[in-house]
Amino acid sequence: MHVAMFADQHLESLGGAQVSMRLQKRFLERAGHIVTVVAPRMHRPAPDDTAYLDLPSIAITPDREYALTWPGARTDRFLDAEMGARLPVDVVHVQADFWGAFIGHRYAVRHGLPVVHTMHNRVDVGIEATAPFPGLVLRVLNAWARRTLPREAARQQCSASSGDGWAYLRRLAALSRAVTAPSGHFARRLERHGVADAVDVIWNGIDDDVLDAALAAGPAVRRPGRPRFVWLGRMSPEKRLLPFLEAVADAGIDAEIEIIGGGGQLREARRLIERRAPAASVVFSGRLPYAETLRRIADADAVVQTSIGFETQGMTVFEAASLGTPAVVSDPDIAAELGAGTWVVEDATVAALAAALRRAATDIASGSPVVPDPTVAERFRQSSRTAAMVAVYQRAVTAGR
Repeated sequence: MHVAMFADQHLESLGGAQVSMRLQKRFLERAGHIVTVVAPRMHRPAPDDTAYLDLPSIAITPDREYALTWPGARTDRFLDAEMGARLPVDVVHVQADFWGAFIGHRYAVRHGLPVVHTMHNRVDVGIEATAPFPGLVLRVLNAWARRTLPREAARQQCSASSGDGWAYLRRLAALSRAVTAPSGHFARRLERHGVADAVDVIWNGIDDDVLDAALAAGPAVRRPGRPRFVWLGRMSPEKRLLPFLEAVADAGIDAEIEIIGGGGQLREARRLIERRAPAASVVFSGRLPYAETLRRIADADAVVQTSIGFETQGMTVFEAASLGTPAVVSDPDIAAELGAGTWVVEDATVAALAAALRRAATDIASGSPVVPDPTVAERFRQSSRTAAMVAVYQRAVTAGR
């Protein structure tokens, strides 16, 4: 099977979706399939791969990490010419929210190809967290979609709130034979908002080889010492690092706290720790290689997840569960998805987070921590996720015959 994947950003750029797509591509190829990845050309050096089809683009960030390709007739002509030598294509897999989605759906309609659309992001929450005047941005985005997407999406009946994020996703789903989501809670939310009647749940996975290596290198027994918590992610407001550090100070726990990652709130986070002087020791480890991050997770007593309503999956707690490490979980949807091995934070307050940290520290110190579901490790392997996605591809292809 030849799968044409469409992305908003080049797969060699930074980002969780890009990491997931690189892994999907590799395991599809390992299973004997052909993959072409269509995305904007990068404006910095990047590894070469014959599977990449780079579109003309303009850089949109000062560090030239991210780029935009304008969807329209000129891009259509360039793409069709470049794809000529790669034909035939069996299925289009759109894993994009913006220009990549428009370009992919336009390509599929021109060539009569079935589309599987993976919705990685809650567009409404993401825009609200990152853009000024989010309502205006969403209205402009919907207008852009009406103008750029093929008529099938333009005919999609939207509610009176046709400028919101759900209306935008409905337009994309209207052009798709199948819609997938990386978690059950996001899939059900898409269904409730009328994005699609049925959404397939296919987790973003972890590389089988990396998981096996991490499991083999992990500690056989717990290393003695105080309870060890690790928080990892991007240091931005929606990830709620600062409320976590406030909760650490309020909880008064005798513990070791490791913060992995970087971002705009690092300086403020350091100042908060200096000001509050918590009983726990807090170490900022910066960005670490993936294999080392997994080692730190395996060595920790608990991973702490603090964002609420923003994540469509929440990869870190699934990685932790795969390694046998439980989690303190703020988002009730993510806690329900994991099913076991969590200390659930009762609400969005700092006080509730502090209480959960105290419960976790007490259980860990007494030798009776909660235990993750052991089946997560097998269900999270990329080989199983690839097999599930191939089944969706095959269903989409045969539905049109």
